[in-house]
Amino acid sequence: MRAICRRVVTASGIAIAFAAPAYAQAFANLKNSAVNYAIGNAEPRMTCEALATTFKDKDLVSLTARVVAATGNAPAHCRVSGVLAPEIGFEVNLPAKWNERLYMIGNGGLAGEQPDDQGRAAQRADALANAFVMVSTDTGHNATKEPPGMFALRNPATAVDYAYRAVHLAAITAKRIANAYYAKPVSKAYWNSCSNGGRQGLIEAQRFPDDFDGIVANAPWVDQTGFVIDAIWNQRAMTDAPVSLDTLKLVAERAMAKCDRIDGLADGLIDDPRRCDFDPARDVPGLTPAEAATLKKIYGGVASNGKPFFPGFMVGSENNGGWADLIVPGRPGATPADFSLADATMKYLVFNPPKPDYDFRTFDFDRDVTLVDRWGQLANAKNPDLSAFRRHGGKLVMTYGWADAILQPMMGITYYERAVAKNGPKTTDFFRLFMVPGMAHCGGGVGPDQNDAVSAVIDWVEKGKAPDAIVAKKIAGGQVTRSRPLCPYPQVARYKGQGSIDDAANFSCVAAPPAGR
Repeated sequence: MRAICRRVVTASGIAIAFAAPAYAQAFANLKNSAVNYAIGNAEPRMTCEALATTFKDKDLVSLTARVVAATGNAPAHCRVSGVLAPEIGFEVNLPAKWNERLYMIGNGGLAGEQPDDQGRAAQRADALANAFVMVSTDTGHNATKEPPGMFALRNPATAVDYAYRAVHLAAITAKRIANAYYAKPVSKAYWNSCSNGGRQGLIEAQRFPDDFDGIVANAPWVDQTGFVIDAIWNQRAMTDAPVSLDTLKLVAERAMAKCDRIDGLADGLIDDPRRCDFDPARDVPGLTPAEAATLKKIYGGVASNGKPFFPGFMVGSENNGGWADLIVPGRPGATPADFSLADATMKYLVFNPPKPDYDFRTFDFDRDVTLVDRWGQLANAKNPDLSAFRRHGGKLVMTYGWADAILQPMMGITYYERAVAKNGPKTTDFFRLFMVPGMAHCGGGVGPDQNDAVSAVIDWVEKGKAPDAIVAKKIAGGQVTRSRPLCPYPQVARYKGQGSIDDAANFSCVAAPPAGR
């Protein structure tokens, strides 16, 4: 799969390019998969154009269907575009030779992406080339036509659609369309997405457990409202005592020097940042007390009424410019992207009705944390009860980069640990978490950031082959420069003592002692 994801910071706070895990290389391991899912045998039983006139659904507002000719990246297919009430745009792409499976991607940030956006079009082509019916939705608004979040000001119903409703309706409608077109039901349905799309995937497992058989949730925005409060916390800290990019570079260098060898290997990767006792005030020379205090707040996360409320960012996430533009302004007067996203979410989604003039500086961290509760009930993916998804036979793979500087990795770990506590010791029979050392948000960073969790979850669903490790790669100039096994949490990868430290074959997954913090 092409590397189509790039870090583009927009007014929405998180670039639309992060809508799905381009770095994750969906379908890249097809040749090694236990399931040859790219073979399509099912054929249409009606013309493409007939779908537009014969398909009916109670939620359908409009529907068009047209044949799209083959290109260098995708086979010829029937493209169905529609709107579900009130304004949910969706697209279903139906190949001429179908493998009887459905594949759906989610949305980044505050959604609103359109099907022909570069990243989404590339994912559509890859899915069709592997014989899947491919589905996407804009969740009810067009991001190119209005500023982030303002869809809720225009039509309050679109907020609920963004929170959870649109994905569910688009998924079940797409299944019905495929059934009508091929005169066959969808045999298996798969979800693969990152960030807000990871949140959408978790919500599907929690609230609509029959929609998908396999879900890949990369860097999921598990606690949307907690993130909002933490971004306000960080912005207040940066406003009171800014940290320059030059200072940030020094902090990153000292953090790596302090933490790199904790796992026994000097390889430029921090295996588990919780195991490193890094204190900027002590370990970084020349910091002012105010700068040290700001850094402590970013690493430590939100405190409310004297108690920890929400986790901060991990040591190592500042490396290689990781915080630049996201937490620390990339230029004087710029607004960091994390805060831009949080501010829009707070103004237009948390408040009902929206408060476009809300001033984040008035937020009281002891008193106002409950302001987000109403929206959290709609949008947060925090419910650990996955019993219905388990009964359905569903399998869930979650990944998170330890060096993520957009969404806090502890969101993923905390959710996974709560799910294990709720669902019991056999949770790993259907749900596994894979932490990625050195990886940033959805990809990038200094660590191996490309992996095919999609093939892994297909093998798990259809052959009962649980992923005991997923190989991740760093690719530069078309060449693999480093690979590592990703291990089911809480296991970690350890060097066997022989061979290249850049070859996954020379590592094994082992049990790790409890983390330090």
